Amino acid sequence: MSDEPDIGGKKKGGLVGKILMFLGFLIFAGGGFAGGVFYSEQRLSPSEEVLRLIERHEEAIAAEEAAAAEEAAGPKKVVKEQPEEPVFATNYFEFDEPLTTNLKDSRRFLQVGVGVSTQYDETVIANVEAHSMALQSDMLAVISGFSEADVQGKEGRDKLSKALMDAINARLTELEGFGGIEDVFFPSFVLQ
Repeated sequence: MSDEPDIGGKKKGGLVGKILMFLGFLIFAGGGFAGGVFYSEQRLSPSEEVLRLIERHEEAIAAEEAAAAEEAAGPKKVVKEQPEEPVFATNYFEFDEPLTTNLKDSRRFLQVGVGVSTQYDETVIANVEAHSMALQSDMLAVISGFSEADVQGKEGRDKLSKALMDAINARLTELEGFGGIEDVFFPSFVLQ
């Protein structure tokens, strides 16, 4: 019995080996094909890469120019988001201490608290805070130029408010290149 060759085992083993080799070849070839397709889809041609770089560079230049134009234009009004019509957000600033000064041709003095408002961005309020000492000095000069009769009643207060607004905007324009104050308020108003 030992002299007879095992023909069935060799055929079976040879067939399984060939099938496994064929499957291995298919997996290897399929992986190579998939990798090639993936790599070729990810890569741009040299001309496409150059065009993409040029577009990115042009977009960066346009963004820089837009930012420079915004800075050169000065403060912008801040718009509240409402669907019907534009309404601007109002920013307020109140000076810490009331202003006290004698009135023109009078023994009486006026003590007023002063607040300002703007619909421009926070830059205007920051400018008012930065130059508050100079602005208070200018406001004292304006107030002392009014007489007792000038500040009586609502019309007198409105004239004083307008004069103070003009003085504040003039000083801010001189120092910062832009005024931006749109109204002056008197949280306190004492005539003694």
